[in-house]
Amino acid sequence: MKKRILITGGAGFIGSHLVRRFVRKYSDYHIYNLDLLTYAGNLENLKDIERSENYTFIKGDITDQNFINKIFEKYKFDSVIHLAAESHVDRSINDPLLFAKTNILGTMILLNSFKELWKNNWTNKLFYHISTDEVYGSLGEAGLFKEDTSYDPNSPYSASKASSDHFVRAYGETYSMPYVITNCSNNYGPYQFPEKLIPLFINNILCNKSLPVYGDGNYTRDWLYVVDHAKAIDLVFHKGKNRHTYNIGGFNEWKNIDLVKLLCDLLDEKLDRSKGTSRQLITFVKDRAGHDLRYAIDANKIQSELGWSPSVTFEQGLSKTIDWYLQNKLWLENTTSGRYKEYYKNQYNNV
Repeated sequence: MKKRILITGGAGFIGSHLVRRFVRKYSDYHIYNLDLLTYAGNLENLKDIERSENYTFIKGDITDQNFINKIFEKYKFDSVIHLAAESHVDRSINDPLLFAKTNILGTMILLNSFKELWKNNWTNKLFYHISTDEVYGSLGEAGLFKEDTSYDPNSPYSASKASSDHFVRAYGETYSMPYVITNCSNNYGPYQFPEKLIPLFINNILCNKSLPVYGDGNYTRDWLYVVDHAKAIDLVFHKGKNRHTYNIGGFNEWKNIDLVKLLCDLLDEKLDRSKGTSRQLITFVKDRAGHDLRYAIDANKIQSELGWSPSVTFEQGLSKTIDWYLQNKLWLENTTSGRYKEYYKNQYNNV
């Protein structure tokens, strides 16, 4: 029988890249994409593979225990790759309970349904939990997050993800459930919902709107091209060691203000605008509460054990990303206006 893999959050940014990769690459797998289609879930991201024979979309909520139990019993998933999560820090500050419900309770319900389905028959089974570098807290000017770095989350978002990581490990220890966890740095690339920095600022530059930079702009992040992240997930899923954690980073540390200036300059060049035009849109705004100074991933473990490394520099990846958004302005317009939701109604009205 085909291997049956459940990917949660597969209509989202990272999830859609992963679903597409697995559907195209592994014809002997059947990929089930579970997504609630909240504001960031967009089935337009998967139009090119939606009719594939080895792909099934399931609309549903990971916090609905009865529903999750039913689909596990119906489809008997061999493996779970769990990406579904509330992930925007600003939203977590405004509504921390939603993040606790989705990221903690939702993860526990998936773990429990997986446990009840297989009842310790763990041969060729895997629960793969995808997390974030933000669980480690904030770095100073030196140092890197390693797999054994102590957890020190500072936002409701990172606290909810840290808790979900702990529950995955607890299920592994208590019930012998095979699992892997990856903690990744900031992703960027095509199909990212324009609330995150890079697509938001691309859209604002196109619309000649201000570019709001928190504080003094010196917050530092490590940036990972989403296609490289999908490749890393593929490797960890197939070759990662049971009960191991792998950090995935782009080896690309950038201060926010330097990133924004590079973005402005690249767009000015691609839009044939005078150099410096877009930089005039930069506006410094009040800082985010509990803003972490610096994140930086040490990705040497996945590089040395599994042979993974980023395929592009940040400048190359950012240029590719800008080109995609410029070539897909309709996608951007539909997403920012909310019209993308009509696609689900038209294409999946019987789901």
